Amino acid sequence: MGDPCRERAGLRRYPELPVWVVEDHQEVLPFIYRAIGSRHLPDNNINFMHFDSHPDLLIPVNMPADTVFDKETLFGELSIENWIMPAVYAGHFSHVIWLHPPWAQQIREGKHHFLVGKDTSTTTIRVTSTDHYFLSDGLYVTEEQLENQRPLQLDVIMVKPYKLCNSQEENDAASSAKKPKLALEDAENTASANCDPYAEGLEKDTVAQRKEQTCLEPSCSCSPEGQEGQTGEILEILKNGDAFVLDIDLDFFSVKNPFKEMFTQEEYKILQELYQFKRPDGNLTEEDLVDCVDTRTHQLEDLEATFADLCDGDDEETVQKWASNPGMESLVPLVQSLKKRMEVPDYEMVHQAGLTCDYSELPHHVSTEQEIEYLIQAVYYLLKNLPKPALVTIARSSLDDYCPSEQVDTIQEKVLCVLRSLYGTLDIHLVYSAESSPS
Repeated sequence: MGDPCRERAGLRRYPELPVWVVEDHQEVLPFIYRAIGSRHLPDNNINFMHFDSHPDLLIPVNMPADTVFDKETLFGELSIENWIMPAVYAGHFSHVIWLHPPWAQQIREGKHHFLVGKDTSTTTIRVTSTDHYFLSDGLYVTEEQLENQRPLQLDVIMVKPYKLCNSQEENDAASSAKKPKLALEDAENTASANCDPYAEGLEKDTVAQRKEQTCLEPSCSCSPEGQEGQTGEILEILKNGDAFVLDIDLDFFSVKNPFKEMFTQEEYKILQELYQFKRPDGNLTEEDLVDCVDTRTHQLEDLEATFADLCDGDDEETVQKWASNPGMESLVPLVQSLKKRMEVPDYEMVHQAGLTCDYSELPHHVSTEQEIEYLIQAVYYLLKNLPKPALVTIARSSLDDYCPSEQVDTIQEKVLCVLRSLYGTLDIHLVYSAESSPS
């Protein structure tokens, strides 16, 4: 069907829907910028639809805001957690829809309206949102302190997994002790048996066959609880933009917290104590919020200085010097434990791990095959009644262990099969692969 938003904006159309598959998530941004440059996306008012176990909505803390207007420099400054907001400040994204699985709860559900702009005192990008996600990173400032303000609507929506139409044997198995915990809120399955809509798309076909192939659409009528309401809500959002980008991180379907495997349970607990963010309670004034952010910023700066110093030398005198500061006593057992296990501890990595230990842990949920399939189906039904995106970006997130390496290829095939069944022939670019070529 035609897309009136794209027609209104006078945008070009790709002959086949391009799908860019990268490894680290920030690597998708150059392809989005390329589409803007070629007029397949507008320069502004883009809706960004983001399936991920992580919001990726932080900001490079010390990066000058004007860096966004030098794209090559910008791309070199970004990392996996902070690549979306610079595109908001640059004026490209006006709506971000973060669709997350049930185990990811970093930002509260619902609609968030706030400003993204240039902090006049530091010349960095900051926001007026008071959500704990932004407060804990010291990113909040008052509206009066922002110039070049960009309004952003952020919609946070949980995607509920649900059961496929199953045979009787599968239903019996699902009621056993192996039944995935996430199935508790699933809709009742009352439709036909043996529904396996994507089996055809998972076959190892040739490039020529793949060009002709589309995966079978589900023949059953099952649909997830509340899915129609979510689809309608997203449709309303998409009406307000000139085009939208569909972005999928494969760790949406199964995710690990790699730092839990990198450190012992006791070390991780100490990091949580050192980096903990005391969430403000009650109705706070602007002055209270500014004080909260100021305290948090100093805390993080002190911790950064501590571990930078330990990189230069972790002798007992240096450790004791920093451990004498209030709240830093547990630094001593942490360093002792690290030195027992490692010849040369990577204190920069320790600090990076600590930055993830604020008001909540990173999500950690290695999904079963059934749980992955439930989410695949939920994504299919969510997208089915939405307009066709201008382009699709996919991040594997496997080399850094966020998406389990043993699952990532299977998940990727399932996602590509969903896209084929919805949008027909795709122009797939496997950027992460040495054999990168359209398929």
